[in-house]
Amino acid sequence: MPDIDTRATSAPEGAPVDDPIIRIVDLHKSFGETDVLRGISLDIRRGEVVVVLGPSGSGKSTLLRCLNRLEEPTGGQIVFEGEDITAPKADVNKIRERMGMVFQQFNLFPHLDAVHNVMLAQTKVLKRSAADAKRIAIEQLERVGLGDRTDYYPDELSGGQQQRVAIARALAMEPHVMLFDEATSALDPELVRGVLDVMRELAHGGMTMIVVTHEMGFARDVADRVIFMDGGVIVEQGAPEEVFEHPKSERTRAFLGEVNLK
Repeated sequence: MPDIDTRATSAPEGAPVDDPIIRIVDLHKSFGETDVLRGISLDIRRGEVVVVLGPSGSGKSTLLRCLNRLEEPTGGQIVFEGEDITAPKADVNKIRERMGMVFQQFNLFPHLDAVHNVMLAQTKVLKRSAADAKRIAIEQLERVGLGDRTDYYPDELSGGQQQRVAIARALAMEPHVMLFDEATSALDPELVRGVLDVMRELAHGGMTMIVVTHEMGFARDVADRVIFMDGGVIVEQGAPEEVFEHPKSERTRAFLGEVNLK
C-alpha cells in the first residue's frame, strides 16, 4: 500500500509544535441523570496514536463524539489546535473539517459509487471543483487499497471494503486528527485485517489518531499510548507494554483478563 500523505498533520502556522493538538480539561457529559463522562482530562500530542480501551458503557464513544461536537459536553473544555471548541461561538463545521471520524457503521450513500461517496463532502463542504474532488477521491481510494473499486456501489463491496471507503472519505477532507469509533466491530473476522492495515499505515505516516477498539493486537503494535476507561473516568494510561504487562489498577487487570490479548 502506498505511503499515506502526512501534510495535514503539520502544525498550523504560528502554533508551537510541542503544544498538544487536543487538550481536554475536566470534561463531563450527562444524559439526563446518567453521568457518562465524569471529569476527563487528557492531552493528545501531534502525531500520537492513542488507543482507548474499556468495557461497554465506559464512555469511550461518548468521549470521541464530544471531541467533534456530535455530542455537546455538559461541562469542561476541549481545546483543539489552540481553539476552545466548546465555546458558544465555535464553528462546529470548521472543527469537523479538521477532525475526521470513522464510525462502526459505514454510513455510505447506497446510490453513489465509491468515488462519488468520497467526492460528496469535498464538493459540498470544502467547495472543491468536481474535477479536483474526483482526483483526490481516486488518490485516497488507491491509498486504502481500492483503486480497482472506484466505480463499485456499496452493495457490491464487502463490509471491510465499505469501511475503507469511509476511511478514504474522511482522509479526502485532509483532517489533522482521525477518530476511529470501533471501526472494525461490525465486520466479519476475516475482513478486519484489511481495515486495521489501513489504520496502521496512517499511524506509521504520522497521522494523529484516537482509536476506540477491542483489537488488542492493534493496540499493542501501533499505539503510542493506551488509555483504559471505566465508569466515565480514565482509570489508567501508559505505554502499551506498561498497561498490558504491568497494569496498576485492579479494574484494568480484570478487563484485560477477560479479553483476548493474543
